[in-house]
Amino acid sequence: MSVSRSPEGAKSWVGGVCWLSAVLVGIGVTLGALIVQGVVTVLGSETVGALLTRRAVGTSVWRNGLATVLLIMMLWVGHLAQMTVWAAIFLAVGEFETFGPAFYHSAVNYTTLGYGDIIMSPRWRLLGPQEAACGSLAFGWSIAAIVTLVIRLSRFRHRGEARHRATK
Repeated sequence: MSVSRSPEGAKSWVGGVCWLSAVLVGIGVTLGALIVQGVVTVLGSETVGALLTRRAVGTSVWRNGLATVLLIMMLWVGHLAQMTVWAAIFLAVGEFETFGPAFYHSAVNYTTLGYGDIIMSPRWRLLGPQEAACGSLAFGWSIAAIVTLVIRLSRFRHRGEARHRATK
């Protein structure tokens, strides 16, 4: 399914006015989406930190793996929330009539798949690459959070094992 627009839309795109509104909207949505990413990352890190404080994780490889999966799932929900925000914007600017196709298009952009089966109007087309950049940043941030957690839990476990060996 592709969206086709009138030649008037293409002419105003060339005129240089429409791209600025799309860029400004995209910047605002990107900032909002990355705030969502930050909140979810902090919540995930704090949740695992609380488990570490209670010694529920940190000493067992299996429990550390479960804590990592917990963080991954929390981050995944954050990514879905960001795709939802972008889909809502696509609906708000009139690019889609229903949420389903808007969310699908958002997911394709956010994950940088770029199928090309849906093409937005010239006026809002720049939202696509901005969402792709936002998704790339958010996925990079998620990977950094996961790697940091794995290193933190691994170091905690190794220090505990070293203390245990020293007391024998």
